[in-house]
Amino acid sequence: MWWIYALLSAFFAALTAILAKVGIKGVNSDLATAIRTSVILFITWGIAIFRGGTATVTTLSKHNLLFLGLSGIATGLSWVFYFKALQIGKVSQVAPVDKLSVALAIVLSVIFLGESLTWKDAIGAALIVVGTLILIL
Repeated sequence: MWWIYALLSAFFAALTAILAKVGIKGVNSDLATAIRTSVILFITWGIAIFRGGTATVTTLSKHNLLFLGLSGIATGLSWVFYFKALQIGKVSQVAPVDKLSVALAIVLSVIFLGESLTWKDAIGAALIVVGTLILIL
């Protein structure tokens, strides 16, 4: 079941790049990121409230809040740079480079989370890097 959600995520991420490229024309990329983030904020809080996800907000630890906050900062910075790249580059080049995050996440998960790196993971990450280089060169 997880892979269905992952495929939906990939589909909407691809759609995001196309819609953003059209919407960012003639707009400051920082303003575009702020507008996008505001929409996301409204939608995600609506979903959390509607599905009862806010019922446990008081049980969050400082550790949870710290790392969710840091994740939010990383997401925000990713979006700022992504929108700037989309503004001046081609979607067909920006999107693949952005997806290098998959290979980077594999490496970082080994370094910081102690996850094991299988040959399958290593080959997959290497193929992502090679594929990205082919697409951007």
